[in-house]
Amino acid sequence: MSVESTDAVATSRGAVRVPLSVLDLVPIADGDTAGEALRNSIDLARRTEAFGYARYWLAEHHLNPGVAGSAPHTLLGIIAGATERIRVGTAATILGNYEPLQVAESFGTVASLWPDRVDLGLGRSGFPPPAAAGEAASPPAAPTAEPVAAASGALPNRIVDGLVVPPARPFHVDRARFALQGRLLGREPGDAARFSDTVDDLLAFFGGGYEGDGIPITVQPAEGSGVQIWIHGSTAGESARIAGRLGLHYGANYHVAPSGVIESLAEYRAHFQPSAELDRPHTIVSVDVVVAETDAEARRLAAGYTEWVLSIREGQGAVPYPRPEDALPDSALASFELAAVQDRLDTRFVGSPETVVGLLETLQRVTGADELLVTTITHDHARRVESYRLLAEAWSGAGPADPADATDLADSGDSADVDAATERAALTGA
Repeated sequence: MSVESTDAVATSRGAVRVPLSVLDLVPIADGDTAGEALRNSIDLARRTEAFGYARYWLAEHHLNPGVAGSAPHTLLGIIAGATERIRVGTAATILGNYEPLQVAESFGTVASLWPDRVDLGLGRSGFPPPAAAGEAASPPAAPTAEPVAAASGALPNRIVDGLVVPPARPFHVDRARFALQGRLLGREPGDAARFSDTVDDLLAFFGGGYEGDGIPITVQPAEGSGVQIWIHGSTAGESARIAGRLGLHYGANYHVAPSGVIESLAEYRAHFQPSAELDRPHTIVSVDVVVAETDAEARRLAAGYTEWVLSIREGQGAVPYPRPEDALPDSALASFELAAVQDRLDTRFVGSPETVVGLLETLQRVTGADELLVTTITHDHARRVESYRLLAEAWSGAGPADPADATDLADSGDSADVDAATERAALTGA
C-alpha cells in the first residue's frame, strides 16, 4: 500500500491488499470544541499520510452538535496544504447543497495549487418522491447467502461468503428538521431529481466544452485541473447507474447503509461503460473500524458508538462522541432503540489488527472493491491515530511506520487530539 499508488498488491499468503484510505467525519469528542476537532483532522491527515494511506476524504454533515465537518470544501484546501502526497477529497459533496459552478470553481482552485491530488466525491440527498420509495429496498440476496438470526430479533442478517449484510430497515427522517436544514442551505424541492444533469454540467466544467443558452463558457480554474470525480451511493439506484453510464469511479456505502452494498456495486458494474477516465469499473467501499492491540481494548475504545448512531437515527443529529467510561451499555437501551442501530453495530469492524484485517479481507473479497475507505471514531484523538497506525502496519505487512515521521509530526506544533436519501439526509443533517 502506498500513497503514491492506488493499485492493489498481493501478500505472501496470496491475500489481495487493496489500498486503504481515510474517511473523516470530523467528529467532536465530548468535552472538546469544534476547533479542537478541526485541528485533530489536520493532524490525522498528516499522520495517516505518513502511515501510507492513499486518500483522505472529508464527509459533509450539517447541523450536528457532535460533528464539525460542515464545510469540507474549506477544510479540503487546508489539509492539502498541510500534507504532501496523500490525495484529498470529499465523500461526498452533496450536490443539492450547492450550485455546480461553485463546486467546480472550489475544487479547481485546490487542484490547481495541489495538482494530481484532488478527488471530488458526489452524492445525492433529498426526499425521494413517493413512487421511488421502494427503490431503497435491496433486491434478494445471492443464492449463496446463509440466513442467521439478527441480534435485533427482527429480520435475519444475511451472511454472504462470511460478510454480514443486514436487512434493509425502515428509516424515518424528522421532516421539520430536514425542511429547516434545506431552507438554511438554500435547497429547492426536487433538487435531488436533477442529480444526473448536475453531474453532466460538472463534467463539462472540468473537461471543457460547456455551453449554456448557446453561449460557450470556460470555467477557470476548474477546466483541465485534473480533479478525479467519484459518485457515491448506497443502493442499486440512480447514483450507481449514473456512475456506470458515465464511466466514473464509484463509492459504495457499507458503513452507513450496509444492506445494499452488494447490489449497489452490481448495479454500477452492470451499467458501466468505458470512458476517457476508466476502461473498467473502479470501486471503493467504506467501512467503520476501530483497532487496538487486543480485541478487548478495541471493544472498550468502541464504546459510545451505539448512542452516537442512535442520536442520528432519532433525528437529533450526532451528539458529541462519548467517553468510553460514560457510554451507555447496550443493555441500558430499549429493545426498539437497539434494533434501530443493530445494522451499524453488526457491521462495525472492532478488534485487534489481526481480527480487523481478516474482516477487511472478507469485505474486499465479497464486494470485489478496488480500494477500501476506513472511518474510525473514538473519543480520544491519540487512540484514533493509533487505530489507523495499527491497521496500516497490519494491512501492509511492512512493519511499523518510520519513527522519524512521528517525531517530525510531534515537533510541528499541531496538537493531537442518497440514493438512500433517508440516512444520508440525516447525516447531511448529518
